Amino acid sequence: MKRFAQLFKLLDYTTKSTAIINALVEYFSSTEDKDKVWAIALFSQKRPKRIVTTALLKEWSADLSELPLWLFEESYQMVGDINETISLIVPKPTKKSDNSLSYWIDVILALKDKEKIVIKDTVLDAWTSQDQDERFLFNKLITGGFKVGISQKSIINALSKVSGIEQSKVTHRLMGKWDPTNITYEELVLMADPTEDLSKPYPFCLVNALDIDCDQLGSPSNWSAERKWDGIRGQLILRSGEYYLWSHGEELVNDKFPELEQLKNKIETDIVIDGEILPFREGKPLNFITLQTRIRRKNVTKKHLLDTPIIIVAFDLLEYGGEDIREKPLIERKILLQEVVKEIDSDRLLLSEEIPFETWEELANERERSREFYSEGIILKHLYSPYKAGLIKGDWRKWQIDPLTINAVMIYAQRGNGRNTKLYTEFTFAVKDGERLMPFTKASYGLKEEELKEINEWVKKNTLERFGPVRSVNPELVFELAFEGIAKSARHKSGVTLRLPRIKQWRKDKPKSEINSLEDLNVLLNEFG
Repeated sequence: MKRFAQLFKLLDYTTKSTAIINALVEYFSSTEDKDKVWAIALFSQKRPKRIVTTALLKEWSADLSELPLWLFEESYQMVGDINETISLIVPKPTKKSDNSLSYWIDVILALKDKEKIVIKDTVLDAWTSQDQDERFLFNKLITGGFKVGISQKSIINALSKVSGIEQSKVTHRLMGKWDPTNITYEELVLMADPTEDLSKPYPFCLVNALDIDCDQLGSPSNWSAERKWDGIRGQLILRSGEYYLWSHGEELVNDKFPELEQLKNKIETDIVIDGEILPFREGKPLNFITLQTRIRRKNVTKKHLLDTPIIIVAFDLLEYGGEDIREKPLIERKILLQEVVKEIDSDRLLLSEEIPFETWEELANERERSREFYSEGIILKHLYSPYKAGLIKGDWRKWQIDPLTINAVMIYAQRGNGRNTKLYTEFTFAVKDGERLMPFTKASYGLKEEELKEINEWVKKNTLERFGPVRSVNPELVFELAFEGIAKSARHKSGVTLRLPRIKQWRKDKPKSEINSLEDLNVLLNEFG
């Protein structure tokens, strides 16, 4: 448990991918197999369900440390995390133990459906043998609150380095439903799956932003233009009568989009298509926020399939008849792709249509119309280019439209996590709603380091109330926020939710009387939602 607690602490305090992967490699190389399985499970959000509430842990820890609850609350206000507060105020351990991660998880799982007094006695006994880091982690596990911000890709990369197995094969082995309580590390990671070679994708060809004038690209006749759709980039693999769907993040997402499996019965030729997974209804795309209702679900129900129907828009063909055709020029791959889409003949697979244009000025006008088509802009591709792996500048360019913007006032500031726990890095913003302020979004990106320091000093001097790591502040600072889309939301009091909100600039020149209103947001919603 000590080793996993140390790993968790390191992962929580760094955002450097190299440091994250190195720490994971070191852990997976030296810990016992049962702990490896549980570590993979926890990092994959397969955590134990909550056994006890933080309210009870707070009560028990306050009693054990002989602190009045008001003093516990004061401590919590300073620390900002209730599990960390508990781990700090509980007396130092009275006995030593070197119990493993899997040991403590077995203890937690055994408490299911037990009486409260049994759970209390077990928790208090556990605290007496755990150091501060172990206790913090134990509290998160027993309350069902374990979470760490590392990607599945990092886990797969580390396991690949440790095992010597290709990343795509590790990804395949970790997909789907598996139970950490009844599977071994060998079964999960080391044992070969006879179907994994069939599922193997190609490295994605990435797109650079257009950072030069179109005239510098040469003749428009050498370029293809398509809409840039706001979905999930994916590779559709149909081989030997089987279906596999890989996201751009190198995640196998078959189970997220089961309705696309019907495509495997529509064609006998082995193919690999590069395209965009889109929510789609009545002949037009839905917004990305709608798609998120599918992405975030562990289990996709019939209601999800009905509420958010999915298609894939095909824009390239990487394999045909089992042959890698990436070196063929785009213009030839497109001809084959048209034939494939026509043969499959399914409303789940659409061809990405080219935008006809003769001059760059014509294409610039089409770009301005992007939101009419529910797209983010234009993708330009050289007609005679091969399909290259990775980010290769020149052949493919994205020409995105400008983001939507709104002016709003900050009303809450929240401390960050890990290395940013001392700084306020996440802010809640509001617009006018008659005589009151209506909170509508959070944002944590876009400020310069010196601006962030200045705002942190201002927050400390202008706090109205404290709520753990959150402070309500005087509604005075105005910011221009940028975002890619807007949609209705029953979950938010404002009735709207934003796509990729971030801080564009701190508007020191604007008083709060000049911020936008909820009515302005609804105008954007009606026009672009």
